[in-house]
Amino acid sequence: MPLIWSIFDIAGREREISALEKETVAPDFWGDPARAQAIMRELSVKTRLVQHWRGLEKRLHDLTELVSIARGDDVLEEELARELEKFSRELDELEFQLALRGEYDARNAILAIHAGAGGTESQDWVEMLMRMYLRWAERHGYEAEVLDSSPGDEAGLKSTTIAISGDYAYGYLKSEHGVHRLVRLSPFDADHARHTSFALVEVLPEAETNVEVNINPEDVRVDTFRSSGPGGQHMQKTSSAVRLTHIPTGTVVTCQSERSQHMNKELAFKILRARLLEKEMQKREEEKARLKGKRIEAGWGNQIRSYVLHPYKLVKDHRTGYETSRAEEVLDGALDGFINAYLRSLMGKEND
Repeated sequence: MPLIWSIFDIAGREREISALEKETVAPDFWGDPARAQAIMRELSVKTRLVQHWRGLEKRLHDLTELVSIARGDDVLEEELARELEKFSRELDELEFQLALRGEYDARNAILAIHAGAGGTESQDWVEMLMRMYLRWAERHGYEAEVLDSSPGDEAGLKSTTIAISGDYAYGYLKSEHGVHRLVRLSPFDADHARHTSFALVEVLPEAETNVEVNINPEDVRVDTFRSSGPGGQHMQKTSSAVRLTHIPTGTVVTCQSERSQHMNKELAFKILRARLLEKEMQKREEEKARLKGKRIEAGWGNQIRSYVLHPYKLVKDHRTGYETSRAEEVLDGALDGFINAYLRSLMGKEND
C-alpha cells in the first residue's frame, strides 16, 4: 500500500472518531452548547475525511484486481489507464490534507485585508483582493460573508473583513497571510504611470467556543456610531455600527455591515474572539521560536507574493517560487496552485 496511506493513518483517525462519538453520548454533553457544537463539527469533518479515504482504499483494491485480468485485453487496459489516472489525481488532491493537521486547520477562516503604502492605489488593491478571495470561496463551495468594510478616500477600501465558512477553510487560506504587492499602470493617474501597491492580508481561525477565548464583558468597551459606508438611509441615520475595544490587549474591532446593532455587535464579538485567539497562537509561536533561538519575522516587510500586471503579467509567490503568467485568472480566484505549493512546502519542512 502507498506510503501516503501509512502517513494518513486511517485506523488512528478512526480511533479519534470513536473517542469523539463517546463524548457525544455523555449525559451532560449538551450542557455546554458551544463546546458540543464544536465537537459535532469536528466529528463530521473527520468522519467525511475517513469515509473518503476508505472509499479510495476500496477502489485501489478493485484496480489491483483489474490489473490481473486486463493483460492482453485492449479495452480493459484502456479502461484501467483511465481509472488509474483519475485515481492518481484524486490521491494528489487528498495528499494536501496531510499538511492540514494543525490544531485549527479544520476551522472556518476570517480574513482581514488592510491597505498599505500607496494611498488610493492600495485601497483599490484591497477591493481587488477581497473580490479574489470571494471568487475563490465561490469556486470551492464555501460560504463567504463580508463582515465589515471601511470605504477608501476616493476609491476602493481602506480595510475589509470577510468570514469564509467550510471544512478546512483556515487550513487552506493560512497560506495567504502576509503582504501582497501589486505592480500595474494606475487607473487613477492621468499619465497612466506604473504604480506599486501593498496590502496586508491577515488570516485568523474562527474561535468556536468561549472556553478557547474567555472574554470578560467588563474588559470590553462597546461604542456605537452611524455607518459610514453604503447600505441605505436606515444604516446611515441610525447608530447601528459597533466598535469593540478589548481594554487588556488594546484590540479594536468594528462592524457596520448589518442594519441591526444587535447583529453588528454579535459579528464584532466573533471577530474579536478570532483576534484574541490569534494573539494566543502568536504567543505560543514566539515562545517556541525563543526556545529554538530563532528570530520572529513580522510586519510589512514580510512580502509573500507579487502580482505584476505591467510591463508583463506574472504572479509569483516568494516563499515557494511558484509562479504563473495567468494573472487575470489568479485575480478571479484561481489560487489553488499557490495554496497547493505552500502546503507541499509545509510537508517538506515536516519531513526535514
